Amino acid sequence: MDWKIALMTCSSVLLAEIGDKTQLMTLTLVGAGNSKLAVFVGASAALVATTGLAVLVGEAATQMVPVTWLRRAAGILFVVLGAYTLWSTRSAPVSGLAHQSVGLAHESVDSIR
Repeated sequence: MDWKIALMTCSSVLLAEIGDKTQLMTLTLVGAGNSKLAVFVGASAALVATTGLAVLVGEAATQMVPVTWLRRAAGILFVVLGAYTLWSTRSAPVSGLAHQSVGLAHESVDSIR
């Protein structure tokens, strides 16, 4: 195993995940009084599953499309999604977004129970 790539990947994902909606949802689920261990295991399993899927899709994609084009497409998609996020939240108050996030967390908890 290439430890340099493993450390770079870990650092990149860690920095990218700080403060994202997944982390906020996890925070909300724990804050709603759910078991810390259950939330940790569930969130960890989801991250492992999505990472595994990304690795498999990435491997398959590099067999069909040159890496340069994949990087360009990923960069464009990232910019488009960022612009969409900024545009769609321009008139929404922050408290409304926070309330919406808490509502989603409660719906998730209710569907589990």
